[in-house]
Amino acid sequence: MSRRAGTVGGRTYDESDVRIRPGKGSRPRTKNRPAHEDAETAMVVSVDRGRWGCVLDGDPERRVVTMRARELGRTPIVVGDQVGVVGDLSGRRDTLARIVRVEERSTVLRRTADDTDPFERIVVANADQLLIVTALADPPPRTGFVERALAAAYAGGLTPILCLTKSDLAAPDEFAAHFADLDLPVVTAGRDDDLSELWSVLDGRLTALIGHSGVGKSTLVNRLVPDADRATGVVSGVGKGRHTSTQSVALPLPGAEAGDPPRGWVVDTPGIRSFGLAHVTPEQIIDAFDDLREAIDDCPRGCTHLGPPADPECALDALTGSSHRRAMAVRVLLASVSATGTDDAPTDARDDTL
Repeated sequence: MSRRAGTVGGRTYDESDVRIRPGKGSRPRTKNRPAHEDAETAMVVSVDRGRWGCVLDGDPERRVVTMRARELGRTPIVVGDQVGVVGDLSGRRDTLARIVRVEERSTVLRRTADDTDPFERIVVANADQLLIVTALADPPPRTGFVERALAAAYAGGLTPILCLTKSDLAAPDEFAAHFADLDLPVVTAGRDDDLSELWSVLDGRLTALIGHSGVGKSTLVNRLVPDADRATGVVSGVGKGRHTSTQSVALPLPGAEAGDPPRGWVVDTPGIRSFGLAHVTPEQIIDAFDDLREAIDDCPRGCTHLGPPADPECALDALTGSSHRRAMAVRVLLASVSATGTDDAPTDARDDTL
């Protein structure tokens, strides 16, 4: 088949003389992505303006600053995530590695801005437990926030623990009694309290700490991690190397001797005034209790498990003994989740001291 030809200025041209410049983005894409089999495992310990601070192989001395690889797109990466990292892993100043993989999360602590906001924000990933820090006085304790934090912990797969501060100003028994039927572990961590019980709870685990501003959470963190102020800046290793009150950061709990591996990790989250639960369902909360999970199999379809008059045939009402008491305590949590509004945040938050 002959090519079409033409004559211009006495010279004959055909199709072979035409050069077509490829358009932008015309290079064929491939679905084959690099496997990055050489990626080293790391834990995200801080996030700041498109940079992630990570520790390699759980060693706080091996810190690197990373960026998100292009192939991950807008995949969210949060403190506590286990990731695969490649590139410059020296940790030297002004070097960047790349996060190329985010491992499946075992737990997630989520919150929304309020109960009507559909947008979920993951606060911490892969935490084993949630330490709910509450002051016994100044500001006075409120059950609402604790109930909401419990609901978020149960829904996300974390084990909740109630930590009561400022025990020199008020006794813990009365407030702790509100949650006795949930079998909720309670520890005190006032200014003069020995922390050995708390240490036994934190040992070997990744623990997220949450609490309203003014309850003594930051002071508690400084008692657990004596050089927390210095460690915060070093562990961040991102942006200007500073941790602000609007960011979460994971801090290693010091070992018994210098040079020992960390006894665990605590994630210091920013002080919050609300804890939206738009993402939590009643079944997620009930699922945390084996006896209640089995009981609701006999509930009629559409049961909200809140009991009469809304649910006159709820199977939780047929329970007896400790299971019945636990079911009634869980109903308080369910009512807290279903009631749009405040979490009883103190309106007179003060400096964060014990």
